[in-house]
Amino acid sequence: MQLNQATDYAFRLVLHLAGMPTGEIVNGQTISDQQNIPPRFLLKIVRFLTQAGLVKSYRGVDGGFTLARKPEEITLADVIIAMEGPISIHKCLADKDSCSKQCAKVCPVHAALAGIQSELEASLSKVSFAQLANKTKIGGEKT
Repeated sequence: MQLNQATDYAFRLVLHLAGMPTGEIVNGQTISDQQNIPPRFLLKIVRFLTQAGLVKSYRGVDGGFTLARKPEEITLADVIIAMEGPISIHKCLADKDSCSKQCAKVCPVHAALAGIQSELEASLSKVSFAQLANKTKIGGEKT
């Protein structure tokens, strides 16, 4: 499993917003410049994150973006799911009928992958953007 570039940009965007004071609105050009996200991708990413209820978008001269939830309530899993859909490391885990052998209930590979996927999802759900923003501040380097 490899996350796409849009998801990496989404991580940068959410981390940037998580490091801002609560409710502060940041314009797209600032985020684009500071996070090295191409402006056209930024708008696409914001659309996905807004639909997922992670980011709020404001129009107009004073418009921009802010988090829709507290940074401690947004996890790596939330952003991945918003950008790429449900986490699935193999097609048979997302759709049991996709196996041409039709043996998901007894397949040891299916069972092993299901356990690994469950652990991955749990691990990604434990990492909040509040934690990541705090690490950025402690390290002294703003991403």
